[in-house]
Amino acid sequence: MHKITQSALFILLLSLLAACGGDNKSADNKNSKQQGSKPTLVTVTQVQNKSVEITEEAIGSLEGLIDPTIAAEVAARVIKVHVNPGQAVKQGQLIASLDAADFGLQRNEAQAEVARIEALLENQTKTVARNQILVDKRFISQNAVDNDLAQHNVLKEQLTAAKARVNIINHNSSKTKILAPIDGVIAKKIVDTSDYVRIGDPIVQILSNKRLRAHIPFPERISAQLKPGLKIRLSTPTSAKVVESVIHELKPMITESNRTVDVIADIVDQADWQSGASVTGTVILGEQANTLMVPEQCVVLRPAGEVVYVVKENKAHQAIVKTGLRQNGMIEIIEGLHANAMIVSDGAGFLTDQAPVKIAANHLKQ
Repeated sequence: MHKITQSALFILLLSLLAACGGDNKSADNKNSKQQGSKPTLVTVTQVQNKSVEITEEAIGSLEGLIDPTIAAEVAARVIKVHVNPGQAVKQGQLIASLDAADFGLQRNEAQAEVARIEALLENQTKTVARNQILVDKRFISQNAVDNDLAQHNVLKEQLTAAKARVNIINHNSSKTKILAPIDGVIAKKIVDTSDYVRIGDPIVQILSNKRLRAHIPFPERISAQLKPGLKIRLSTPTSAKVVESVIHELKPMITESNRTVDVIADIVDQADWQSGASVTGTVILGEQANTLMVPEQCVVLRPAGEVVYVVKENKAHQAIVKTGLRQNGMIEIIEGLHANAMIVSDGAGFLTDQAPVKIAANHLKQ
């Protein structure tokens, strides 16, 4: 009898515990339903109708149009090279000095020859004058005077030639001072002190960024749209400045190795730009009006395709869209949205259709 009473009490206790547990679960479920899902904090932006440029971008290289190699114009020994690689030089600055001693000796010899001929010419002039007096007095014939006049003219021409030789020596002597023909930077020093150079031997190479030419290969699929005069924006890693230029010319043949069209544009007076550097060219092919553009982060990939989330009544409504152009962090929306719609920007990747959202205060993006 006692065992039966204990069993009954134990069963009664289990029943009471089960009843209490059931009440607690019911209360928890009721509270969860009342609270609902926690909203996701997002920022929003308004879809705007804009005009956008239709562009094509490619990477090419820069070529220096003015990068002369300075060569010797006379044969002489190098006294001193006054510049070093990497040094900036100005037009007219002394680059190198050559030995001018030989030209000094040649000048002395030529000037002595000039003096000799001048003396002979002076004497011949006097002879012609005396003989002309004798002819007038009929002491000698006219033929004698004519011979003296011919010799006088010969001496005059010899004097002219001798003076010209002095000028040539002076001119060649001036070439022993080698000056920079342009502003630029010394790229290479080819000779040094005590080297002997002949006519045409290189001395230094100067690079100038005063006038550069960009060669940019664009794909053949847009070759029909490219033409001289089109605006092109150019940038290079050596400078923060974007330069606007125009297409100067197109090479007439498509390159067989990579099926591209070589677009050529010129850059003038850009101090930070360097010959041999890479250059990025963005050619402006046209303008497209009435284009819906949204930030890239607004468009997310879902099983249904590319979607954006339109915010209505604190809920994110999924809209399947068709995209087009992509430039400067923006994407064109061709289908699925209309202008002025309010869509999720930051936080779109965490949403699903009909998810509750909370817009961050003061975070409406334009």
